[in-house]
Amino acid sequence: MSLLATAGVVAGSSALTLLNARRREAAWRHAFPPEGHFVPVEGRRIHLHAAGPADRPAVVLIHGANGNLRDFTFDLVARLAGPYRVISVDRPGMGWSDSWGEADSDPMVQARVLRQAVATSGVTRPVVLGHSYGGSVAMAWALQDPQTAGLVLLAGATHPWTGHSLGAWYAINDTPLGRPARALAAGLAPRRMIDASLASVFAPAPVPDGYAQHFGPGLALRRQTQAANTRQVNALLRHLTRMQPRYAGLRLPIEVLHGDADTIVGIDIHARKLVADVPSARLTVLRGAGHMPHHSHTEAVLDAVRRVTMRAGSEPG
Repeated sequence: MSLLATAGVVAGSSALTLLNARRREAAWRHAFPPEGHFVPVEGRRIHLHAAGPADRPAVVLIHGANGNLRDFTFDLVARLAGPYRVISVDRPGMGWSDSWGEADSDPMVQARVLRQAVATSGVTRPVVLGHSYGGSVAMAWALQDPQTAGLVLLAGATHPWTGHSLGAWYAINDTPLGRPARALAAGLAPRRMIDASLASVFAPAPVPDGYAQHFGPGLALRRQTQAANTRQVNALLRHLTRMQPRYAGLRLPIEVLHGDADTIVGIDIHARKLVADVPSARLTVLRGAGHMPHHSHTEAVLDAVRRVTMRAGSEPG
């Protein structure tokens, strides 16, 4: 960690590194433009993508840390659209959505903002699907809105943890060294490092062909996006600690899908504790699955959406 921090100070203070970061960020914005449209919320903008007939049951898709809605438009949206009205969102500070600054470190704030954005599409009683960090936002959504039809949690981060470090990168970004380290990543991170990072997220499954070209990892490498992501992840533990005692009061149907080979969000720390807390939560253990079940076990995810929609009393088309 000390070597990386030193390199970040040196490279981040370099005018050449900063110039290269600006150039790369401009290229990434051009290569991966917004796929949906923007809606105003509280004086800022949220980017969302809508697909499927407006008269079908609504499913809202909330992506994980360091992500954006392109994670869903790669494949899952097309698989859901038709039977459902599918609204994918960029969380505050991620993708093309504006940041709420320090406030959006709280999943409850993110849920409040996204609920307002989705409401502009006429959606009032959605099923909310959250992946990874998005699982915490989905739980916050349900805690705020009793009209939520149901939840689908994919490798969802829902519970406080103890004794588990988030890693050197998040530790660095919680110090003054974070700014130069982010400039280093934006300006100099080689393609092989980006590919290795994606591979680690998908493991033990392979990264799907064409995923990187669609998802746009460069959007996550923008300095402003890195800052928002690391701030949100570093704050998650304290916010989940406040949220978790309220879960027992939830009565809506919840389908939980979690791989037993997920090394990023552990099934025992999160999924198993959630189904113990909430009687209406049902866990499906995906044997051998890692952290990206909507790509590696898509049919299981589609089945979970169908189940929760049926449990909520909404018949898919």
